[in-house]
Amino acid sequence: MASISEPVIFREFCPLYYLLNAIPTKIQKGFRSIVVYLTALDTNGDYIAVGSSIGMLYLYCRHLSQMRKYNFEGKMESITVVKLLSCFDDLVAAGTASGRVAIFQLVSSLPGRNKQLRRFDVTGIHKNSITALAWSPNGMKLFSGDDKGKIVYSSLDLDQLYFISFHFCDEGVDLAEHSLFSFRCCVLLLLRKEAVIIPTSWKG
Repeated sequence: MASISEPVIFREFCPLYYLLNAIPTKIQKGFRSIVVYLTALDTNGDYIAVGSSIGMLYLYCRHLSQMRKYNFEGKMESITVVKLLSCFDDLVAAGTASGRVAIFQLVSSLPGRNKQLRRFDVTGIHKNSITALAWSPNGMKLFSGDDKGKIVYSSLDLDQLYFISFHFCDEGVDLAEHSLFSFRCCVLLLLRKEAVIIPTSWKG
């Protein structure tokens, strides 16, 4: 008979002052002082990505101990979700409260890697707040979902600088999360409290 394992207690290892001190708590817009809220987070071994309520994406490089900033042009709106990916290139995707999605191909110092920051935008398909983002392992596909259940499939070829987005499916309810595995898209539906497995038919 298997023994009952002890409960896991999570403890804060170290306050991330080096990260928080690099992000302003307020910004000045005209005569107004606007409080900056941190609204989204993702991490991997190379970066910490933080989305904010002012539409600014903060990207902290762990190896260089440097903070970089990327913003959405136009109106100031909250970033609702961010998703990092490290493959041959370093990529980060961010979604906003109005349904905008931006993909950034990051600059790398390694030989043969990308030397110029590139940006690709998913526009005109999502009309509602982005709630979930999922990369394929090779970085050639991104699935984005919003709070009305619409999922958009974006195809990305960094070598040919080719980018196109399609309306993939519509579940009609809020998406809590989705992920990719074995060429299938797993969608977690918030309202119906169920998971739906959708064959993607696109490999990679």
